[in-house]
Amino acid sequence: MVVKIGIIKIGNIGTSPIIDLILDERADREDIDVRVVSSGPKMGKEQIEDILPPLLGYNPDLIIFVSPNPNTNTPSILRQKLANLDIPTVVIGDKPGKKAINKMKEQKVGYIIIEADPMIGARREFLDPTEMALFNADVLKVLSVTGTLRLVHRTLDELIEDIKNNQQLTLPEITVTAELTVFNAGFKNPYAMAKAIAAYNMATLVSEMDNRACFQTKESDVYIPLAAAAHEVMSAAARLADEAREIEKVNDSVLRTPHAKDGSVLVRQSLIDTYK
Repeated sequence: MVVKIGIIKIGNIGTSPIIDLILDERADREDIDVRVVSSGPKMGKEQIEDILPPLLGYNPDLIIFVSPNPNTNTPSILRQKLANLDIPTVVIGDKPGKKAINKMKEQKVGYIIIEADPMIGARREFLDPTEMALFNADVLKVLSVTGTLRLVHRTLDELIEDIKNNQQLTLPEITVTAELTVFNAGFKNPYAMAKAIAAYNMATLVSEMDNRACFQTKESDVYIPLAAAAHEVMSAAARLADEAREIEKVNDSVLRTPHAKDGSVLVRQSLIDTYK
């Protein structure tokens, strides 16, 4: 069976650009087919109305909905529309989305809330296209090295496997903390693990700093350096993540979990090794 996966991207968080790619990193899986619909950077009602029909026309077996703060108005409207469908749905959101957890449980949609996928410092005086790209690159570095993206793809892989085998689905209800994510990273060296925990927690702090800069502070001479400071913390977190991975490289213990063509996950933890 080929599982048809429909991915909806509203606005952008760090996980958004990579969510479809982590399910099929070599583009050779034969057990899934993926379609992505997106509103681009905007999150208005008009964009939602435009993107839902083509996704439903694809007739997906599983829907993944990625959005900043799924508790806000427009994502909440779309989430309710998806909950009314007879299609398993998983919401992936950032830290503010924790406010929607009880509602998502009521709606019987799954969720993965990533605390270290922080809000960007979206102040016009500070944020330009270059800064935006650099920030998202740093976020992806942290989410990759700390094991967050591996946790996400493993969780979705389990759902895909259950769909393939006509098993009853248990949708995820996960809030990704630093401790949870690093144990999915497969670190062998405790110092590498410690650096990864620090990187994840620093990225979580960025969300709080940028929220203050964008929504709680009116004086430009305060919110501009605050947004800049948040991005400096994100950059420092990415450097810590790099250091953690370099330690694992020195030990020849970097965990690799590629997908085989049939969708199964192979495992190796030495560069020159055979897959298990």
